[in-house]
Amino acid sequence: MILADEREETPISTQHPYTAVVTGAARGIGLAIARQFLARGDAVALLDVDAGTLAAAAKPLQAEFGERALPIECDVSQPAQVERSIAQVAAKSGRIDALVNNAGVAVFKPLVETTFEEWRYVMSTNLDGPFLCSQACVPHMRAAGGGSIVNITSISGLRASTLRVAYGTSKAALAHFTRQQAVELAMHGIRANAVAPGPVETAMAKQVHTPAIRKDYHDTIPLGRYGSEEEIAAVVLFLCSPQATYVTGQVLAADGGFDAAGVGLPTLRGE
Repeated sequence: MILADEREETPISTQHPYTAVVTGAARGIGLAIARQFLARGDAVALLDVDAGTLAAAAKPLQAEFGERALPIECDVSQPAQVERSIAQVAAKSGRIDALVNNAGVAVFKPLVETTFEEWRYVMSTNLDGPFLCSQACVPHMRAAGGGSIVNITSISGLRASTLRVAYGTSKAALAHFTRQQAVELAMHGIRANAVAPGPVETAMAKQVHTPAIRKDYHDTIPLGRYGSEEEIAAVVLFLCSPQATYVTGQVLAADGGFDAAGVGLPTLRGE
């Protein structure tokens, strides 16, 4: 049993840098998270299923940060690939201190039109992936003296919405999985938290959110805007920092106040 005063994450070592594993790291929020870890001086394993996009994203990172950026092609829904990838990270870095389960997919269809195959596609990445990656990383975190897990859920896991029966359900389950992790892993000095982003200015959002959709969000979000990828990454970095060593089992909505907003807010704000 680890004593309470021994439960803080091991400080960054000069021999083996603090090492983070970030899934879905080839683009968007995952890439922003990886870049902020690297800028902090950490080593980062960037896992993604899209080998071409991952290679393109990793090239400038490796030019700037050298071998501390390690791209690895990996489908997080496949146990053998996860096991092989995490073993590669541990062999290279000598430790794993943080895991950010960011990889996610979505199918936007009504419940009765969502096929079982589509349901399983979403669940296998959004829920099986964090389960498999956590199982693979936790032994290395224990060996390092502790660590931090951050799961990227979604505002859709906190509030029901149209066309998100698979996606929203997977993210709601991931929020509870976070609490299970926090309770079970605390004795090993491992904290687990989740970040639930609201609408974020990702490349995908810019493509699929019409002006009408954007107006709806702006009218509903108290801060009146989308978040940035960097803002979400900053919350993740905080949860993986010494400033958050007493924070575990939490789901933090980084959403501009979206989850707190009630019916009629746009009208009231206009008054």
